Amino acid sequence: MTAPNAEGLRLQVDMIKCVGHASCLELLPERVKLDEWGYPIIETDPLPTNLVAHARRAVAACPTLALRVDGKVARQR
Repeated sequence: MTAPNAEGLRLQVDMIKCVGHASCLELLPERVKLDEWGYPIIETDPLPTNLVAHARRAVAACPTLALRVDGKVARQR
């Protein structure tokens, strides 16, 4: 496994914006799985350094702007 990036960047999804296009799965299958309805389940660990550029590409390709790469941990319930 590759070391986490120095900034602690994580891929995060806004489930309210997401409509299940699954482009994130196609672009970053190492970190994204789909639930039974086709919505992404994102690993919450910091991204490995070698996947940061791929994650940014997935963010740019998301048609509903539901993805982001951020160093802050999203609030979990």
